[in-house]
Amino acid sequence: MNLRQMVQESDTAPGRIFDIAVLVLIAISIISLSVETLPNLSPQFKHSLLIIEIIITMLFTIEYILRIITAPKKLRYIFSFYGIIDLIAIAPFYMLLGIDLYALRALRLLRIFRIIKLVRYSKTMERFGRALAEIREEAIIFFTATAVILYISAAGIHHFEHETQPEVFQSIFHSIWWAVATLTTVGYGDVYPVTAGGRAFTFVVLMCGLGIVAVPAGLISSALSKVRRDEED
Repeated sequence: MNLRQMVQESDTAPGRIFDIAVLVLIAISIISLSVETLPNLSPQFKHSLLIIEIIITMLFTIEYILRIITAPKKLRYIFSFYGIIDLIAIAPFYMLLGIDLYALRALRLLRIFRIIKLVRYSKTMERFGRALAEIREEAIIFFTATAVILYISAAGIHHFEHETQPEVFQSIFHSIWWAVATLTTVGYGDVYPVTAGGRAFTFVVLMCGLGIVAVPAGLISSALSKVRRDEED
């Protein structure tokens, strides 16, 4: 059996078996990570979850090494999107090995990146990735403009509401939460303006927020349509 066919080519029988095995490992890993968050787990059960994590990490490590070995251009794979995700999927385990610092335990959250490995096996996600590549420049401009609008919104509401609500809108940094909730049209209601100027300003921000929600949806929809047409051609 050709090792490269098994690891790199999904249209062969060995390749399909290899892909299914990786998918099963991802599913087990996600379930294990979720179960870990349950309260009142017994020490024995926690130990079993640790053993499962060790085994899965070892198998993912072997997969990562095999992909490097069989890649036609090894450095290109290592620094590619999939290569970085494959590395992030196993890195937290080794970074925490033998270290018991509480602050570093947050690195365990990076294990959730294993779910992104599913992208490799989805044609739809591949199409979505190509669509994002099509609108890369537009997306950069859009998100830059969004960041500017976000800051202007936070600065504006701070100007109008700071004197009336000094504890809520203490600074522009404190006002960013309001700006995010308003621009995304979520409106949690935990922070809101009470002055006439603040409410008028909020109306303007809300109008901008409608555009912020609609623009990326339109860009991605258009790009997906173009990618699908290209595939059909």
